[in-house]
Amino acid sequence: MSDTGLSRFLGGSPAQVILRLVFLSFVVGIVLSALNLDPLDLVEMAVEFVQRLWNMGYHAIWRLGGYLLIGAIVVIPIWLLTRIVSMGRSR
Repeated sequence: MSDTGLSRFLGGSPAQVILRLVFLSFVVGIVLSALNLDPLDLVEMAVEFVQRLWNMGYHAIWRLGGYLLIGAIVVIPIWLLTRIVSMGRSR
């Protein structure tokens, strides 16, 4: 891979990109430390979130379907009414 191809892939020269990544890593490290968050804790929280979703199973799907139905009962008539009113204006 040519140097211009590598630069194009990285979004700048390799040295600039490495320097930028080091700086951003330092800033993010300070912010996470100030929030008392450990990167491994973040990974663990994400895994637990997926596990909770998996354990909810079909109950979560039925619940989402219920929300969809309740929303559609309100949204569809309003949409239909606005379409009918806009058709009347265009004539």
